[in-house]
Amino acid sequence: MTAMIEVVGLRKAFGEVDVLRGVDVSVAPGTVFALLGANGAGKTTMVRILATLLKADAGSARVNGFSLDGDAAQVRESISLTGQFAAVDEVLTGRENLILIARLRHLPAPQEIADNLLGRFGLADAASRPVSTYSGGMRRRLDIAMSLIGDPAVVFLDEPTTGLDPEGRLEVWRAITELAAAGTTVLLTTQYLDEAEQLADRIAILHDGVIIVDGTLAELRTLLPPAKVEYVEKQPSLEEIFLHLTGTPNAAEPAEVSPQEQS
Repeated sequence: MTAMIEVVGLRKAFGEVDVLRGVDVSVAPGTVFALLGANGAGKTTMVRILATLLKADAGSARVNGFSLDGDAAQVRESISLTGQFAAVDEVLTGRENLILIARLRHLPAPQEIADNLLGRFGLADAASRPVSTYSGGMRRRLDIAMSLIGDPAVVFLDEPTTGLDPEGRLEVWRAITELAAAGTTVLLTTQYLDEAEQLADRIAILHDGVIIVDGTLAELRTLLPPAKVEYVEKQPSLEEIFLHLTGTPNAAEPAEVSPQEQS
């Protein structure tokens, strides 16, 4: 299967700080690819490079078959980027926000586009309300809906649930799941390990500027031995895998559990 996103040897430094030190990534069409890493790992830098907002120092990348270097305009036409904070106009209503973006993209029938997206993201009942009255989860869903205007093949979501309460996070999770189900390729950066567990088809961990592991959750679980217990087998969580692979002090290791401890 041809990759929707293909990254080879990507490098980026800011002064003497090497942020990306030869990143290789391949993302299949219609999948959710989660990029995990601590603060400062280079997740946002990588997304900004793939979105043509930042130029890499070395390496190559293709998005939707287009090269970042030679086909930047086509790359931008193929993608949408949602940052860490919802980029919505709070004075306008939800419908007006969507219509505005559709008109800026010079698309026909902006009203119809807005209504379809409002229904798709469960915002139809709030369509005529100012966005200032929306909850955090509703604003983020509207933000993602706005990013889909023009049917981009690839959507970059840079820590989309930052600052949301649990209910808001679940709302965004449902929206992301629906995106992938509709055939959109999603590259998701996150610090929340449970988020990657719930949403991602494949998971990569970016640490010290390189991808140290890339695979499905089942494949990553095989990197640690399962916990030994008397009656049940406990699979290592993604958090345990992340802490073990990044060498974080006091990383939790699977341990033997006695029958007395279970009772």
